[in-house]
Amino acid sequence: MAPAPVLCIVIPCYNEESVLPLTCSLFRNQLESMAEGGLVSRRSRILFVNDGSKDGTWRLIRDLAASDPVFEGICLSRNRGHQNALLAGLMAAKDICDISISIDCDGQDDIAAMADMVKAYLAGNDVVYGVRSDRETDSPFKRLSAQAFYRLLGAMGVECVYNHADYRLLSSRVLESLSEFKEVNLFLRGMIPLVGYSSTSVYYKRHERLAGESHYPLPKMIALAIDGITSLSIQPIRIITVLGLAIAALSFVGVLWAICVTLAGQSVPGWASTISIACLLSGTQLLSIGIIGEYIGKIYLEAKRRPRYIVSETTLEGSRQGGSEIVSADAEGTKGK
Repeated sequence: MAPAPVLCIVIPCYNEESVLPLTCSLFRNQLESMAEGGLVSRRSRILFVNDGSKDGTWRLIRDLAASDPVFEGICLSRNRGHQNALLAGLMAAKDICDISISIDCDGQDDIAAMADMVKAYLAGNDVVYGVRSDRETDSPFKRLSAQAFYRLLGAMGVECVYNHADYRLLSSRVLESLSEFKEVNLFLRGMIPLVGYSSTSVYYKRHERLAGESHYPLPKMIALAIDGITSLSIQPIRIITVLGLAIAALSFVGVLWAICVTLAGQSVPGWASTISIACLLSGTQLLSIGIIGEYIGKIYLEAKRRPRYIVSETTLEGSRQGGSEIVSADAEGTKGK
């Protein structure tokens, strides 16, 4: 019988000082429960990634790591955004685990679904997507904007699992393959399907945030959508080409019409048609330049090949990577061998 896989739960954190003390015990209890059930190894870990928080998040992570070997942490030198922080955690985890599960720190994603994810992995799947079964906890605006977001990604040719964010299980060979992707502009929801391997989905209900405020307001959601489209699809460039051809055809028809009217002696000087055509063409040109500029900006960032993140501190040192075993939180001496 094969040994239980070593699991690393990767949790990006940004200004989570208010919610981290509430959720850390929930994550630990779930990990301990899975270890007791034989689903995962007792050498499994919880890895927090501090994404340049301005509050006491990193201090809390260091205290947790010092008091309990189940907890580990890495600290980025500055805020790099959720996707880069998540990638940093996954790349740190790939050398110390057989499988990883990424999840947000706020407690909204159903932690109990982790057991179903591990079971799906043991059944032969390298990627297990955590997918929301509904959006009852969202406001009407958030629900409509999220649906529009996924439909827009699909229309632009981006392969993305509907209602899936960044709650997922990845096997070690998926992590190794993901490490070969070197782009700076990250949209992991679209990159994971590109890696391939067998995959399935686990459905769950999303809860209310336990404390604090969401770090993904509307402007960040829009920026994420733009990154997702421009990083994984050239469809907008093709749309510009088709739009340009259509406008050119209409303009040619308009020129023929103007010539015919002039030859028939029925032309009347007017400014309305001139202004309308000028506005249409100038608006289309500016929009096209903006979309092309977005792609050029992405090329510029990729060409510089700057690091996607820099780790300034870590608790993953020496014997801590070797792995003490998980023991009950009620037992004395948490560093059992």
